[in-house]
Amino acid sequence: MSVTIDITGLPPERIVFETSPLGELCLALHALSDPGHHPGMDSWATATAAALRPDLADRLREADFLWRNTFSDVFMPFAGLRDGNGRTGATLADELDRLDRLTDDQFVTAALELCCLVSYDEGGSSPLGDHATRARALELSAARGLRQLHFTERLLKGPASVRAWLRRLLEDCDEAFFADTWRRVEPGLAADIRHKTELLRRKGLNDALAAVSPALTLENGGTRIRLDKLAEGRTTAVDPAIGAGLTFIPSHFGWPHLMVLHRPQWRPVVHYPVGSPELPPATSVDLLKLRLEALAHPVRMQVCRSTARTPHTTGELAGTLGISAPEISRHLAILKKAGLLTSRRRGRYVLHELDVRAVARLSSEFLEGILR
Repeated sequence: MSVTIDITGLPPERIVFETSPLGELCLALHALSDPGHHPGMDSWATATAAALRPDLADRLREADFLWRNTFSDVFMPFAGLRDGNGRTGATLADELDRLDRLTDDQFVTAALELCCLVSYDEGGSSPLGDHATRARALELSAARGLRQLHFTERLLKGPASVRAWLRRLLEDCDEAFFADTWRRVEPGLAADIRHKTELLRRKGLNDALAAVSPALTLENGGTRIRLDKLAEGRTTAVDPAIGAGLTFIPSHFGWPHLMVLHRPQWRPVVHYPVGSPELPPATSVDLLKLRLEALAHPVRMQVCRSTARTPHTTGELAGTLGISAPEISRHLAILKKAGLLTSRRRGRYVLHELDVRAVARLSSEFLEGILR
């Protein structure tokens, strides 16, 4: 499973690394509303939440589905502007101005994207103009609670008032906590951008992608970027309707999320976490699937139990578990292919031992994989 970006014929100068204050505010709000996804941000989230005015906290809860359960594309409006240059804004105010320039159809469809519309990858009718899409949006909003239903009803009835309300909310967040947060994290993001831009210039896109995340690969003769995610999707960076361009945006608050905007007729955007030594390397979705499948069989669970305590030969395992040596060998091969078992030779015997560290990391790999 993956999301792919077609970059056939994309001029190198149209691949850019930039900061986005509005995008970072989205991730900060996500970390604030769901600190369980970001254990390293506990102290920041606790202190920030405690300092929020009660009225601001209430208003944030009213629209938190924009950043809690998904990451709404309204936080990357530069990607949807047909009369723009596809570049992010230098300040939060600049990016909010870009948000104001989206059409009502663009804004409403983006605001209700994954939680209300089922046609993200293919595009589709706007709920402002299509009765069936509108009814579906209201139905799915109702299933997610009264707050989201009321927000959706307001949005469909009067987009202009909701857009003004949301801008005031984000400006109040900037005044309350984000301006100070951005001053603290922006230098590190800017340094990451300089490094990735220089890497792209000197060594090429393949090396730059590897530095962004091991989950990104250049394929098909350098004409396609593949993002290893537990999702399917495809987009193009050379759509003439919107203009060529691909933007990479680093985030201090992003880990473990690796996000890609692949909405039709919007420029693709990859929003990636800025790495640090304490962050575990990304595990591919294929390897994660292989490991989970390897552990799903009761015989292999018994093999894991035995080899976790002490190394065993194939014959010892066959005798302990009461099955044939060839059958044990098949199970051992599956565990070894998944990287959960190590083997070493001692004379004419081969000893098999569970890689306890690999198994211990599995829960964090699973969490990182599904949240990526």
